[in-house]
Amino acid sequence: MSKPSTLSLPVIDLISWIDRSNHTEEERTQASKGLHEACLRYGFFYLRLDGFATDSEMQELADLGRTFFHLEQSKKDEIRLANEDGARGYQRLKENVTMGKADNHEGIDFYKPVANPDKTKPLWGTNQWTSHIPGFREKFEDWIDKMQALAECWPRMAMGLGMTQTEWEDLRSKVDDSFWVMRIIGYPPLPSTHDGFSCGAHRDYGCLTFLYADPTPSALQVFLGPDTDVAQSAIDASLALPPEQGDTEGVWINADPLPGAVVCNIGEMWETWTAGLYRSTLHRVIHRSSNYRVSVPFFFEPNFDAVVKPLEAALRIHNVTRSSSSKPLAGRFPPIIYGEFLKSKVGANFTEDSQPRERY
Repeated sequence: MSKPSTLSLPVIDLISWIDRSNHTEEERTQASKGLHEACLRYGFFYLRLDGFATDSEMQELADLGRTFFHLEQSKKDEIRLANEDGARGYQRLKENVTMGKADNHEGIDFYKPVANPDKTKPLWGTNQWTSHIPGFREKFEDWIDKMQALAECWPRMAMGLGMTQTEWEDLRSKVDDSFWVMRIIGYPPLPSTHDGFSCGAHRDYGCLTFLYADPTPSALQVFLGPDTDVAQSAIDASLALPPEQGDTEGVWINADPLPGAVVCNIGEMWETWTAGLYRSTLHRVIHRSSNYRVSVPFFFEPNFDAVVKPLEAALRIHNVTRSSSSKPLAGRFPPIIYGEFLKSKVGANFTEDSQPRERY
């Protein structure tokens, strides 16, 4: 297979939805069509943030994250996962695990604050913030607010599904109290002796991910199957899917940072809602440059108690396009209570050493 030249993911501009007063209905319709098409074909795309977030604002997040990860270990350990519910807080290098292998990164995880926090319950503790970096909490809480505002535009992709007003309102009720997650991740260069990746191949399991990453190129990689028009050119034909991910043919392409934009991708809940019309795409990080890379993914998730199952609008589309001999799609995507699904996933994300010793 040949090497990629100018391969890239689609770029979607949502400013017509963010700043409605200065844009036309036609502009919004075109943006929604582009968003829907990107979800159908790739499950990964760029969202431009011109007029909504600045490059300097985003770069400051990377700088703050890098400052934290360069603190002495004892100061970072003050907010370790083991202090709380086993999910909120700092993880040391190689304490994150993907498909049974340690990832070569460290990170801090934050979740939506909950009423009556109880750190003896999975996911139900209190977020931990460092006290060693002035402005750290304030800047990241501002970013959380901004990403939640951006997420309000997410249903625009549903316009392409032909939903009725009642169907739309029902879907909206499943994300109006989103159990969001934000991570700050630090990636040192990947040692050639490391038996794994900076972050192993995985699919996000929520709704939508908005990822800001510093300008480091050739780190984030997206797996595209044979039905996408870019899948005939590979980064490296020898870098196939790991055995645990199956034998699907396809290629990895770089999703390099784009100035003024975040990378957005579909999680497993949107794939369930659309019975597979929208794809939750495999991705991974292989950071071999000499710098210390920082990324800040924000995960917009369903409500904790939301029941996620295929939308009638999606099933109508499937019924038009699939053959009569196909198995009913709804049966392939059984209903999921999101909070229970999330707990089952998070419980396998970390090494035993990172967890509270009296639990799990």
